[in-house]
Parts: sequence; C-alpha cells; structure tokens
Amino acid sequence: MVTFTVPQQLRQVIRSNQKILYALLLTQSAAALLDVARDHKDLGAKLGLMAVLQTWTRDLRYHPHVHCVVPAGGLSPDELRWISPKRENYFLPQAALAMRLRTRLKEALQQDHPALWAQVPSTVWSLNWVADVQPVGTGEPALKYLAAYVYRTALSAQRIVADDGQRITFSFRDNTGQPQTATLTPEAFLHRFLQHVLPRGFQRIRYFGFLSAAAKKKWRRVLAILDWTPPPAKSAPPIPAPLCPSCKKPMALVGQLARAPPRPAR
Repeated sequence: MVTFTVPQQLRQVIRSNQKILYALLLTQSAAALLDVARDHKDLGAKLGLMAVLQTWTRDLRYHPHVHCVVPAGGLSPDELRWISPKRENYFLPQAALAMRLRTRLKEALQQDHPALWAQVPSTVWSLNWVADVQPVGTGEPALKYLAAYVYRTALSAQRIVADDGQRITFSFRDNTGQPQTATLTPEAFLHRFLQHVLPRGFQRIRYFGFLSAAAKKKWRRVLAILDWTPPPAKSAPPIPAPLCPSCKKPMALVGQLARAPPRPAR
C-alpha cells in the first residue's frame, strides 16, 4: 500500500476547493505511481491500482491523503511478461514517488487552474512531501482497513462514549495503537465531522492502469500471463421466511398487493 500525503501548508487551499483538488490529488497520486513504476530501474513496469481518498486523522482532524493499493508488480513495456520487484518487501523509492507527486500537482495547477495556483503558498513546492510504501501481503489487510472508511464518514456512532449536552467525548487510537479519547463542544465536534463530508457525487474510490474500466484488454492479458482464474462467486444464503408474530411459525407467500396509484395533484 502506497500512501501519499500533502504538506500542512496546502491543506487549507484543498479544503476551500474540495471538488477540484480532491480529484487532482487522486489522479496525480495515481499518475505519480504509474510514472515512477514505468521509468525507475527498480521495476520498469505498467501498474494497475486502486486509489482511495481519506481526509481525516484518527481524532477527526483535517488531513487529506490518498491510499493506493497496488499489486506487487506489473506488465512489461511490451505487455508480454509480468515483472516483479527485484527485492523482497521493496517496491519503489518513497522519495521519488513523493517528488513526482509534487511536480505533477504543481504542473496541473499552473496549467489548468491558475487561480488556485496563486492561492498556494510558494513554500509548499520547496518542502519535502511524503509517500509511504508498505508491503501488505496478499492485500487483504489493506482492503479491510480501507473498507472501514468507504461506506461511512470519519466516525461511527459506537465511538461516541459520552454526551452530556455540553461536551461530546469520542474514542480513537493514537499512532502507537493506544486507546485515547477527545472531548469537544458540540460546535467543535460538528466542525470536525462535517469537514470530511465529500462534495455531492464525488467518487472516493478510483481505479487506474490495468485495473481501470477502460483497460479490460490489459486486465485479461494480466490474467492470462499469471494463469489466474477468479474463484467462483459464493451464492448468498437464502433469506428465511418471515415468522408469524402470533404462532412464531414460518409464513408462506400467498400473493402480492399492487401499490396504490399516486393521488393526482390538486
């Protein structure tokens, strides 16, 4: 899993222009990975990846970053072979990935969004950006981690441990994994929570390279080269019949009632 983060000095501009800059952060992070993987001597392959946008820390502070789940390898330039990393538990250099994202995002803003470019402090482009590369085995741990953030925003109700009408306390784990709590006023809590609500219709998850929807031919080639067949899909267990509220025995469906037509507007 490769995680791209941006300097703190850029976050306020991103928060004020979410729809444009979230999309740029996703596309340029993926493009940085594809570029470095294709050109770097340690790999030289065409990748496929899934990118997920996340905007919060464990205690709900604003921290936009992109997680990329990447197969450990890719297609050769002629797309006839599968190329794996040369060293175990090593994929690509973190510094090269971070610098490539910085360059791509800078160029995209200059060329396509000059008004936003003018809002970014000039010091941002001289700072060291961060890309973190971690091996995750089969990828299942990374997918399980990301799945927790895909269908809910930042915080589940189970993490709210106290609410006395004046203060709200919620639990989280710090960077060492130790349980902690944070107590905020209702206004501060709502501010922390609502700043992570995405723009309407925005896609948090996107696919690139041979995993993109437009690369079905490349994906079939990958499957053929690796001689891999997807396991058969498991059928969902049958839904049990509802129980009678009186005798508690299964009920049988004897018919369906059509929905009444809508009343005409007056």
